Amino acid sequence: MARSTDDAADRTLKERHRAMWALGDYPSIAAEIIPELGTILVEACQVGPGDAVLDVAAGAGNAAIPAALAGAEVVACDLTPELLEAGRAAAEHYGLRITWREADAENLPYANRAFDTVMSCVGVMFAPHHQASADELVRVCRPGGTIGLLSWTPDGFIGQMFAAMKPYAPPPPPGSQPPPLWGSLDHVRALFGERVSDVSGDLRTLRVEAFAEPVEFREYFKRGYGPTIAVYRNIADDPDRVAALDHDLDELARRFGHGAGRLRMEWEYLLFTARVV
Repeated sequence: MARSTDDAADRTLKERHRAMWALGDYPSIAAEIIPELGTILVEACQVGPGDAVLDVAAGAGNAAIPAALAGAEVVACDLTPELLEAGRAAAEHYGLRITWREADAENLPYANRAFDTVMSCVGVMFAPHHQASADELVRVCRPGGTIGLLSWTPDGFIGQMFAAMKPYAPPPPPGSQPPPLWGSLDHVRALFGERVSDVSGDLRTLRVEAFAEPVEFREYFKRGYGPTIAVYRNIADDPDRVAALDHDLDELARRFGHGAGRLRMEWEYLLFTARVV
């Protein structure tokens, strides 16, 4: 199995991550703002009937459910049980059988070479130790199997949102890495090295037209998105900093928004696929 991560600091960090993603309503964000991304990833991985698929950091199943609809035998794991419960309910709505399990992307509870496809849709990028996660993705995928990842880029909207929030957040623990690095093809290539072949890294954009104006975007994420909620809680006793972050997020939406009427934004992501050697 994978390396142990039993030290107290790491356990505390994982507990913080688990609690953060339970804040707000990430399943609604996935369903309302980014519903097509899971299907895009599943299609890029060429998932088909009978494939053994692991969705890592699956959240509420925005990729696991399309994989099951394609006929695959799907296991979905995530650090946050509240997200798994939402995914289980959504799968039952479709009449799908998916195995849901609480698990750490950096220490997966699965055997070596257990899956034909190992994928993650804007999920594993939020695990703090990138190399540990990449090692696990490779370990549990069979030789010739597919690793597929869809990640927000550093220069795209979500990457820039995290950059805007960083000055208002607590300092990251030593050794943790910024999530949007997974949206850099050079970074991901370095993580997997010579253990994969047939690498494809495609920069794409998701058009988002869900918000009429910047303040609507900002308030939506303040209510529903765990990382944003956590940052606002960190500065809740400082009204000036709250106002400053409000301003910074509004300006971010204005910078990326265009078109008359409703905001029309293009959110950039990296679609990465590779074969395990």
